[in-house]
Amino acid sequence: MADPTPAEVQQFIASGLTCHHCEVEGDGRHFFATIVSTDFEGLSRVRRHQRVYQALGERMREQIHALSMKTLTPAEWAVVGEAG
Repeated sequence: MADPTPAEVQQFIASGLTCHHCEVEGDGRHFFATIVSTDFEGLSRVRRHQRVYQALGERMREQIHALSMKTLTPAEWAVVGEAG
């Protein structure tokens, strides 16, 4: 199975979450994502990450070696913006 591109990982995440902003960088195995979603409202950081892992499903075990992420609600994103 081929390593996914950052654009593919972004698409995988967006297909499982309501994303207001989703940006993914990476080298095919290691990725960093900034995800802004109303789905994160009222959730702890751990639960937010679990929602992202759920959206990625088996890809986390089979294709993606590591994923670091910043998970924000739209209100949090408005405060920190792109510079946060």
